[in-house]
Amino acid sequence: MTLSEIAKIPKQTLTIAQVSEVLDAAPQLLRLQIREDKETGINSLGFPTIVTGTRIKIPKIPFLEFMGWKDP
Repeated sequence: MTLSEIAKIPKQTLTIAQVSEVLDAAPQLLRLQIREDKETGINSLGFPTIVTGTRIKIPKIPFLEFMGWKDP
């Protein structure tokens, strides 16, 4: 999945699977890092995350900005 494809997703949040594909990272490692960050109060990934119970979502616009994507 490319950043342009992510930008076209109609939802305002992304899943771990979508983000991990762009970052070329294992989804489970991202989940573990996000949970650790929430416990320690540190954001080591550089983009915001939303944790609700067992669900993790990533706000689309901040993620795209973090990745350096510019709207054509």
